Amino acid sequence: MSTPAIVPTNRLEAARWRVGHGGGFWVIAAALAVSVAFSTLPTPLYGLYEQRDGFGPPMITVVFVAYAVGVIASLYFVGHISDWVGRRQMIIAATLTEALAAVVFLAWPEVPGLLLARLVSGVGIGALTATATAHLSELRLISRPGEPQARSSLISTMVNYGGFSIGPLVGGLLVSYGRAPLSTPYLLFLALLLICALAVALVPETVVRPEQLPAYRPRRVSLPPASRSTFYAAAIGAFAAFAINGLVLALVPTLLHQDLHESSSLLAGVTAFAVIAVGVIAQFAFSAMGTRGQLRIGLTAMVVGLVTLPVSVLTVHLWLFLLGGILAGVGVALLFRTSVATAAGLAEWSNRGEVLAALFLAAYAGLVIPVLAVGIALIWVPSSVALLAFSVLELVLVSWSGHRTLAALRS
Repeated sequence: MSTPAIVPTNRLEAARWRVGHGGGFWVIAAALAVSVAFSTLPTPLYGLYEQRDGFGPPMITVVFVAYAVGVIASLYFVGHISDWVGRRQMIIAATLTEALAAVVFLAWPEVPGLLLARLVSGVGIGALTATATAHLSELRLISRPGEPQARSSLISTMVNYGGFSIGPLVGGLLVSYGRAPLSTPYLLFLALLLICALAVALVPETVVRPEQLPAYRPRRVSLPPASRSTFYAAAIGAFAAFAINGLVLALVPTLLHQDLHESSSLLAGVTAFAVIAVGVIAQFAFSAMGTRGQLRIGLTAMVVGLVTLPVSVLTVHLWLFLLGGILAGVGVALLFRTSVATAAGLAEWSNRGEVLAALFLAAYAGLVIPVLAVGIALIWVPSSVALLAFSVLELVLVSWSGHRTLAALRS
């Protein structure tokens, strides 16, 4: 396969594009944030769908899992090909795919349409995440060559988490105070996504497209044998982090309603926003700290949060549930950021998109497997028991990943 090269800055390119590499960085960041926010927009809407159609938590879980399945399939089959077809083209296609999902939400609001819309949205996000992360890193390197690479990693991770948190908040506000709550949110984001796609078309490309494209193959990761155990530890950490995100985005309305006796859509949206938004704050607050220090704080916060969450449900304390979610959110953000930084540090420029696609593949698998297992378990056991089992499994994964990653960072 041909090795992609970074496109250098020159006068011809500056004259051709109306957005430079520095401005293009923020355009890509905005497109990523809007797309990710759209992917989490339905969280506070699930309760309305449940009331309208009369289905229970297992169906909500299936609708959510359809999204994650789309992400995983897209990451595996197309998430890496921007390494040779170009970043900008892939990001435009992914953003337009998210816009298509918004159209499906609007045109087919019944359960089959929800499943299809979530699947299409997942396909778009899978194509976008690793590509946009790699593009942000390359644009930043060209526009600010002397800046540490960790700065770009911090911004891209904060953009991801900012989008995750904004979606439920906007959805909750529009459900509570807007008209037509099952259509207005999608109309708003359809307009934003189309604007983002147009803006991305003005951003410089950072990968030289070969004259002859290599033969297509699904994603694979090429790492030296000595680096593979470190990558696996980072991947397990990303899996565990996104499993908590999946729990928050798919099942918080159910937990609030069944165990804490709160059925407000706004509260569900605000809770999801708070749990994820606090991660953005944590990443910024600890950005000056080394990777090992961030990982230690993240592991501690996640362990405490994972213990607090089931206790809050068993004792029916809303404030304790919020506290546990916030602590877990801090841990998730720091663990995910160190996982991204660790994986990116193992990759060469020629396969950076491929390695990051593999990491995001593991992360989004965390959205599917544990959340699907919890959703199925809710058919037979109380949600408090399912949450307790989830927390125990998470503690095992987090402990193993943290131990291995810290050992790798010390060496």
